Amino acid sequence: MVGQVLDGRYRVDARIAVGGMATVYRALDTRLDRVLALKVMHPSLAADGSFVERFIREAKSVARLAHPNVVQVFDQGTDGSYVYLAMEYVAGCTLRDVLRERGALQPRAALDILEPVLAALGAAHRAGFVHRDMKPENVLIGDDGRVKVADFGLVRSVDTVTNTTGTVLGTVSYLAPEQIEHGTADPRVDVYACGVVLYEMLTGDRPHEGDSPATVLYKHLHEDVPPPSAVVPGLPYALDELVASATARTPDVRPYDAVALLAQTREVRAALSVEQLDAVPPRAVPADHRDISEDRTSVIPRALTTPRPQPVNDESALHRTSRLESPPPLPPRPREGRSRRGPLAIVAAVLLILGVGTGVWYINSGQFTKVPPVLAKTRTQAEKKLSDAGLDLGTVKHAYSDTVARGTVISSDPEPGARVRDNASVSITLSDGPETVKVPDVQGRTLAEARAQLKRGGLEAGMVTREFSDSVQRGSVISTDPASGVRRHAGSAVALTVSKGSPVDVPDVTGEDLQSARSDLEEAGLTVKVAAERINSDYDKGQVAAQTPTGDGRAAEGDTVTLTLSKGPVMVEVPDVTGDSVDDAHKALEGAGFKVDEDRGLLGLFGDTVKAQSVKGGQTAPKGSTITIKIR
Repeated sequence: MVGQVLDGRYRVDARIAVGGMATVYRALDTRLDRVLALKVMHPSLAADGSFVERFIREAKSVARLAHPNVVQVFDQGTDGSYVYLAMEYVAGCTLRDVLRERGALQPRAALDILEPVLAALGAAHRAGFVHRDMKPENVLIGDDGRVKVADFGLVRSVDTVTNTTGTVLGTVSYLAPEQIEHGTADPRVDVYACGVVLYEMLTGDRPHEGDSPATVLYKHLHEDVPPPSAVVPGLPYALDELVASATARTPDVRPYDAVALLAQTREVRAALSVEQLDAVPPRAVPADHRDISEDRTSVIPRALTTPRPQPVNDESALHRTSRLESPPPLPPRPREGRSRRGPLAIVAAVLLILGVGTGVWYINSGQFTKVPPVLAKTRTQAEKKLSDAGLDLGTVKHAYSDTVARGTVISSDPEPGARVRDNASVSITLSDGPETVKVPDVQGRTLAEARAQLKRGGLEAGMVTREFSDSVQRGSVISTDPASGVRRHAGSAVALTVSKGSPVDVPDVTGEDLQSARSDLEEAGLTVKVAAERINSDYDKGQVAAQTPTGDGRAAEGDTVTLTLSKGPVMVEVPDVTGDSVDDAHKALEGAGFKVDEDRGLLGLFGDTVKAQSVKGGQTAPKGSTITIKIR
């Protein structure tokens, strides 16, 4: 969409991010000359009423939150198949970017980020809304240090029953137990997510990890979030308590909303010393070593709200909004036999544990390994990670990608996390960057032909403007923007300038009768249309009272000039001013809409009384016409 103008107002300048539901662009509001972020729903989803409703709900909800730590929504609208939100543009990065770059943060930095996040959510909670998808990706940190909460796309009213049938919305690493088990969401689910985010800022890692999303869901339900000091020794006990309070598995134990958690956070900060606040943590494992699927907002079947201890490994299932397959049931526990076993049997069992158990470990761990995460790595980096894991680089393929940087890995086969034998080969697909195509030469083609040629070339026809041209016939393309031969991303829009033909001087035919006016216009190469309605004017009935375009303007040959005929002037009753003073006569006649002329003659040079009038009182005359009064 780069280069397009939505609603004749928002010029799309660059793509910022792509998600499962929408793409975010940097754009310019051409009316207010303001840079903003344009969140455009994928056209394939625009036909889905629930997605459109969520978009509109986000706009209405955030518009009610006039808070400095909430990304503001300015406008919402549609343009053809595009549904969009115009939002505040925050130049900077996300908290996820910071965690990838720095790992664990100092306690002071973590609290500096948490407090404005809680202030924003507190405003939402007190306004009656729950965010439901708090995570580092939705925390924006501006270049000026401002912290703002974004993406209220899953927002719901606090009073709304959100026990959705069969699905849970959210991001697995930050879901509260009640969201997973019952699908319910009140302000305390945001409190829980903020507790997880705080843990991640303090340690550089999430509290619950697993080989599959189902495993993470199970841990949310059955395991407490561990104290951050277990990962980063020396962290104050007060921070452990703050995380434990926010992430209590029982909702009633948590602070009841973000405002309450904010008060608790400020109490903790006040209790910490400068040394404790500024303690430098060890650098944690960068986030790009983890499965990125856990960062995605997902639709999860209610069947997984009570996951089994050993769920199926399905790491790829959350790379987009998806439905996860239920994990297979555990194998049934064998029944205890009644045969009597002596010491020899006990010894054999011990040997089995020590010997055969070691063999099982060797088979499962010694001969097998997991494919390491190589997504977004260069070929050299991917090959090294595979080599470090005892694996070989297999086939290297190439594919276009709008979202993955050129020269880095789009996917691997088998996928990251898959269990493979040692020394196995892993194939990768490298990004060639966005697919680009040349803008074809469509100059001189008709608009329909140009649109079809652009479509065949992998491009779209964008905004069409029309200009006069002495060299290009009417209806044909004069030029394109970008020009022919320039390479652009496949699917990009190309603006077209179409000829209106040679300019024609439009004759002024007002005051003429219809037949004469028609003849003059047609001789100039123009088409005549007569408006159905007539108007009162100073012109006589049936004469041309007005024309569009106006006379002495310019039009293209064959353009239509619309003529509006006169109903004649408005007739007004003339006041009787005979015998009145001159001043009174002027007031009466001009008040009725007439112009006044005085006829004094030789005898009336010093007179002040009206002796006669050109139109007698009580008769009618055209409004605006002149009435002559004789003065003696």
